Amino acid sequence: MATVGVVQMCSGADPEQNLQQLRRSLNGLHLQGAELVVTPENAIVFGTAKDYELYAEPLNSGPIQSELKEMANHFKLWLVVGSVPIRKSNGEIATTCLVIDDKGEIRASYEKLHMFDVEVEDKHHSYRESDIFEAGEAIKLIDTPLGKVGLSICYDVRFPQLYSELRRQGADIIVVPAAFTKVTGRAHWEVLLRARAIETQCWVIAAAQWGEHNSERETWGHSMIIDPWGNIDIEQKEGTGVLVSDIDIKMSNSIRQKMPITEHVRFETNIKLIKKN
Repeated sequence: MATVGVVQMCSGADPEQNLQQLRRSLNGLHLQGAELVVTPENAIVFGTAKDYELYAEPLNSGPIQSELKEMANHFKLWLVVGSVPIRKSNGEIATTCLVIDDKGEIRASYEKLHMFDVEVEDKHHSYRESDIFEAGEAIKLIDTPLGKVGLSICYDVRFPQLYSELRRQGADIIVVPAAFTKVTGRAHWEVLLRARAIETQCWVIAAAQWGEHNSERETWGHSMIIDPWGNIDIEQKEGTGVLVSDIDIKMSNSIRQKMPITEHVRFETNIKLIKKN
């Protein structure tokens, strides 16, 4: 058994306020024995294009990442930071998930593959992440003491090909940090997460933003941990706060032995990432 934690946040544009909120949450999870903690997308900066431009840091450099590494080391846990704005060598910004180990070292980074460029019937109306961020070009997994963790971010959850590939590469756990809109979250959040767990036979850990972030942006919340059979193990529907649960990786192995989906596949799909200009 392994103890995992989830932080549900209502982040804003000020990194310092968000970092203070996160530190309080990690302290509580540490006291409950969490070994790995997942935060939402945009956990440290949730604002406008100007905010991401202002606070973007090169990978493994800058005050935001230094404080995050210090927290992971201080609380002696693996910290999956849902996303922070990272300045790439070409000058573009990627919305990037960071995995920091319990010694405060960044062990993996994942740049969100799928940009949320959609129209939604809410106050914000039009979302164009590609106007702010450059999409990633690599699938990422990381070995942790809990098992092999597959990385994804928010809108990625609508693309099952990514999750099938994470499973093929050996994922035991898949994380889905997110900032789902209230409209799309109400309609699709739970069913998408449960489907990804069922088809991969992995534990799915989904950390969400919740609440009103400005006059136009409202997120759904409903952070949850889902077992490899597709059952919701624990959920926080509304409000900010934390979840903690003991998960058993052996459950995945048992389900996979009884229902060996990967052995029953009748076709082969070669995953080839399409690079965007």
